[in-house]
Amino acid sequence: MPQKDPSRTEDATPKRRKKARQEGNVPKSQELPKVVGLLGGIIALRFAFPHIRDNVTHSVQWFLSQATLFQFNQENIYHLFIFCASIIGKIVLPIMFFILFFTITIMYIQIGPLWTTKPLKPKLKVFNIVEGLKKKFMDVKTLVRLVRNVCQALAVAVAPYIVLKMEFSNLVPLFYESPAMIGSYILNAGFKMALFALVPLLIIAIADVVYTRWDYNENLKMTKDEVKDERKQAEGDPKIKSKQRQKMMAAVQQRMMQDVPKADVVITNPTHIAVAIKYDPAKAPAPMVLAKGVNHLAEKIKDVARKNNVPIRENKPLAQALYKSVEIGQTIPEDLYKAVAAVLAEIYKMKGR
Repeated sequence: MPQKDPSRTEDATPKRRKKARQEGNVPKSQELPKVVGLLGGIIALRFAFPHIRDNVTHSVQWFLSQATLFQFNQENIYHLFIFCASIIGKIVLPIMFFILFFTITIMYIQIGPLWTTKPLKPKLKVFNIVEGLKKKFMDVKTLVRLVRNVCQALAVAVAPYIVLKMEFSNLVPLFYESPAMIGSYILNAGFKMALFALVPLLIIAIADVVYTRWDYNENLKMTKDEVKDERKQAEGDPKIKSKQRQKMMAAVQQRMMQDVPKADVVITNPTHIAVAIKYDPAKAPAPMVLAKGVNHLAEKIKDVARKNNVPIRENKPLAQALYKSVEIGQTIPEDLYKAVAAVLAEIYKMKGR
C-alpha cells in the first residue's frame, strides 16, 4: 500500500485551496447525495401516494372500459402512447423533481457555489494502466470503499429481515382482509423497511463525509519548501526586493544630491547628521528640507555643499529634530520655525540679503 509523502506536514494555504477548487477538486462525498435522494424519494412517495393512486385507478378504468372498443390503427396507437406517457409523467416527474431538489441542495451544502468545466477535460494519466491497477488494488481508498459497500449491503439486507420478523404475526390475518387493506399494509411495511435501511445508510454517509474531508485535507497538505515558495511568490523574493530597494535608495540619493546645491544652508550634528534646507516663499510658506542623511550620506551631503559654496552650520539639537520629524520634500513644523529662522537670518546677513 503506497505511503503518503511524509514531508507534506503543512496545512494547505488559502491560495492552494482556491486553486484546487477552481480545478473542481473539492471535498465531495458521493454517498450523502444518494442517501438524501433516496430519503427524498421515500418522502415524495409517501405524500404523493393519493395522487399516484388516483392516476393509476383512472388509467386502469380507462383501459378496462376501452378494451373491447379499442381498434388497433396508427392513429389510435399514437393517442394511446400519448395517454400512457402523460399518466407516467404525472406519476413520475413530481417525484423525480423532488429527488433532484434534495440532491442538488445537499451537493450545494457540501461544496457551495461552484461552476467549472475543468473536471470534464480529458487527462492522459487516466489512461495509465499501471497507475490504474495500483489505485484499484493497492490504494487505501479501495479498502475504504470495500468496507463502505459491505456495510451498505448489510444495511439493505438486514432491514427487510428485521421488519418481516416484527410483522410475522400480522401476515396470517391478512388472508381475511380486503385487497385495499392488504395493499395498504404492504405499502406501510415497505415504508418501514426503507426507514430501517435508511438509518444505517445515513450513518455510513455521514462517516463518508468525515473521511472525504479528512482525505481531501491530507492530499492538499504541502511541504515546508512549497509554503515558503508560495510566500515568496505572494510577497516577492526577498533578494529581488532588496535589490529593488537599493535601486530606489540610489535613485533617491542621486536626486537628493542634485538638490543640495540649491539649499540655503546645511545644518549638521556635526558629524553624524546633515540636513539641507531651502526657503523659497514662492514655492512654500516655510523652509523645506531638500536632503538629509546620517553617517556616510551626511558626509556626502556636506561634500556637495562645500563644492557648491553652500553654508554649513553646526546645530546638534536642530539637526536631530529636523532629521527625525521632517521627510525630504516637506516643510518644517511650526515648533522649529524660530530655530531655523535664526540660522537663515545669519546666512542672509552674511550674504547681504
